[in-house]
Amino acid sequence: MLLDLSAGPDVIVYDIETKETFQMVGGRDARALTISVLGAYFYREDEYVVYEEHELPEFWRRLEACDLLVGFNNKGFDDVVVSGYFPEVVKVPRFDILEEVHRALGFRVKLDNLAHATLETGKSGDGLMAIRLWAEGRLEELKSYCKDDVEITKRIYDFGKRHGFLKFKDVAGIKEVPVNFSREVARPQEAMNLSLF
Repeated sequence: MLLDLSAGPDVIVYDIETKETFQMVGGRDARALTISVLGAYFYREDEYVVYEEHELPEFWRRLEACDLLVGFNNKGFDDVVVSGYFPEVVKVPRFDILEEVHRALGFRVKLDNLAHATLETGKSGDGLMAIRLWAEGRLEELKSYCKDDVEITKRIYDFGKRHGFLKFKDVAGIKEVPVNFSREVARPQEAMNLSLF
């Protein structure tokens, strides 16, 4: 079965924040990191939800109905961290915006760069700030930051789907990068029994 990325109702856009840096866990294995909060946008319900770590099983259950999980560098980072909690995340069809941009350009571009050039807005912080917010117990600020990241990722995804390009800035100024967000993704052949309950 092939899934059309333009089909919105069962698409989830998500982002995670961690409690630690790689340096704090003594290596580069993202599975050693733990999640402070996970933010998601659900196209089917048109709603944003930010989960605390103890609420993550609710998100795993929502993945059972997910046709596509979208993120920015999710295959290289978020999905890997999530797999430490929920190994079957790899059975969910996934789309990585950074992977598509890298495919077109041959190099990586930060989400904040794409957001400034494409949407004329930027991120409200970074991962190190999120770790500091967690350490200081500023949970509501952390949730707000995570939701902002999800919103920017969703807007970038929507723009790329609608227009077939994104914008980025380099030393020569603002340029366009062609993207194909309607690329079809094959659902894994094995049965998806995602529930851990």
